[in-house]
Amino acid sequence: MIPTFSAGNFHLFCDKLIKKDKDLRGIIKEHGYPPMWIRPNTFQSLILSILEQQVSLASAYAAFKKLKERIGYVTPQKILSLSDKELRNCYFSRQKIVYARELANTIVSGKINLRKLALLSDDEIRIQMIEIKGIGHWTIDVYLMHALQRTDLFPLGDIALVNSLKEVKQLPKDISKEEMLAIAEPWRPYRTIASMILWHDYIKKRGIKLQG
Repeated sequence: MIPTFSAGNFHLFCDKLIKKDKDLRGIIKEHGYPPMWIRPNTFQSLILSILEQQVSLASAYAAFKKLKERIGYVTPQKILSLSDKELRNCYFSRQKIVYARELANTIVSGKINLRKLALLSDDEIRIQMIEIKGIGHWTIDVYLMHALQRTDLFPLGDIALVNSLKEVKQLPKDISKEEMLAIAEPWRPYRTIASMILWHDYIKKRGIKLQG
């Protein structure tokens, strides 16, 4: 059985982590449990993840909102029906227009079926999704964590997560990815939940308002 988190076990997994790690315990003591950040396993969620690549959350949400105002619920067919100009008017960059269309074509052609994908292991999903242009490891990590609710992802491609880890653990700026992964190793098999605790601290410290 593939391990996932849910409303029924999320706080239990948080509690297991804070018994092991005083820094994570301090975050929950100060800010409470993190939200259980989840998204449906849909094409629309993956388009939002593409929009979130390498930009602020505010920029991504602005583009996503504009797109939904234009077409409503986001489907592959609707994305493929839009011209480059229409997508640019929804704040898509030239690259992200290509990525969105590539993803839409992959779904429409049946190369990827999201419902079937959910039955596979993390590694099997990564092998399939990395073949799609514009879908890199960070986007796959986000998909596994938020849409499929897998418990053991630690996406070091995420700047907010890395910065939070450095702050909480008082790490040097030039610390290597290998050293950060070693710090996260004791959190297995709940590194997704540890990531959410670290994001929670990052967001609370900066007063960031998330949309959704």
